Amino acid sequence: MKKILLIVCLALLCQSCYVHQYTYGDGAQVGIEATKKQHNFLGGLVSGDTPDVKELANGEDNFEVTQKFTFIDYLISSVTFGIWNPTTIKVVR
Repeated sequence: MKKILLIVCLALLCQSCYVHQYTYGDGAQVGIEATKKQHNFLGGLVSGDTPDVKELANGEDNFEVTQKFTFIDYLISSVTFGIWNPTTIKVVR
């Protein structure tokens, strides 16, 4: 039983918070932020609705998009045993 618990704890600790950042046009100009969650299921194999970054940027041509798997997203994923894996998308214009 202790070995199984140790393996589960190690598996949970080996996950990391990944970050992807994209720059459109000249990047953020004003510093106004908009954040939305993207919902993924079954360990990320199935994706829900993807937020429209152009809508989050209010139609601006210059903005930055950051997609993160935050600590809160990690906790939600751990509690649901990987059935629901949200990621956070932040747009700065």
